[in-house]
Amino acid sequence: MSLLDKIKKNSTIKDSAILANSKFFNAKDMITTGVPMVNVALSGNLDGGLTPGLTMWAGPSKHFKTAFSLLMAKSYMDKYSESVLLFYDSEFGTPQSYFDTFGIDTERVIHTPLTDIEQLKFDIMKQLEGIDRGDRVMIIIDSIGNLASKKEVEDALEGKSVADMSRAKQVKSLFRMVTPHLNLKDIPMVVVNHTYKEIGMFPKDIVGGGTGSYYSADNIFILGRQQEKEGTEIVGYNFIINVEKSRYVKEKSKIPVNVSFNGGINKWSGLLDIALESGHVVKPTNGWYAKVNQDTGEVGDKKRYNDTQTAEFWNDILSTDSFKTFVRKKYEITYGSIMGNNPVLETEDEEV
Repeated sequence: MSLLDKIKKNSTIKDSAILANSKFFNAKDMITTGVPMVNVALSGNLDGGLTPGLTMWAGPSKHFKTAFSLLMAKSYMDKYSESVLLFYDSEFGTPQSYFDTFGIDTERVIHTPLTDIEQLKFDIMKQLEGIDRGDRVMIIIDSIGNLASKKEVEDALEGKSVADMSRAKQVKSLFRMVTPHLNLKDIPMVVVNHTYKEIGMFPKDIVGGGTGSYYSADNIFILGRQQEKEGTEIVGYNFIINVEKSRYVKEKSKIPVNVSFNGGINKWSGLLDIALESGHVVKPTNGWYAKVNQDTGEVGDKKRYNDTQTAEFWNDILSTDSFKTFVRKKYEITYGSIMGNNPVLETEDEEV
């Protein structure tokens, strides 16, 4: 028996395995969302998407955090027809009609109302203990930022107005307990959170809930937005997905996604700027765009912006290896770059 086999056999953990054969790293599930730039935000890859573990959408009120979460849930439930969505709700701002808008089968959604963090922690742990690896379950918490602690509620009932120092500890405890189960059992969990402005001369957005989410999350996205107008009428929002933390995407990356009131999330948003940068699209004249044949260099027919937001315009570009590679180099964390490109040089000992 080799040393490797002996150490593996002596482990008291039944799932211990040689890393090269570990199911926890070599069999990662990945769910594409149907929106290429959301896939890039989640994985750094146009063909990537949602993976098991904790993903957090954070931002001020009315920044479509729940919408992005439900987009991911729809994709997961479409891939696995037997899957179930656990929806923990502390805001009660997501009626059934909102699920219907995304095409989510509400007969496969377990809606659990919440009033405090302890309720969430006890229920979610009981659920996770009962779920086996291979059970197709996704979890959404909407939202962690709106949940009080049990102590905060009890103090209010007793007429006490004191600062609650236990809430951050409870949030940290929740994520510390939940995270191993998510990865061991291939469960994606999406958490909606709030942000607040840091006090100072140059205030920045801070994610609520203390450090617990930062330690546990695979992805933390902070949403920013600008109004999109036609004349004086607001017709939608241009969002920027700010990558605050990621295991897959370069931190501080900014990924644009457009949402219109009439059409919802624009599947093709954000792609045009990247294609112009990569040379797959050019602007022959101001306000016009044209695709470039990467083999011949030939420039195609000119199109206005609205005519570029179609499957006909993008499908062949998205299937081009050179475009996929350009996007991955721009956004994806590559371990080669972490170690550096220079090989380690072996030196002979010099004789003294």
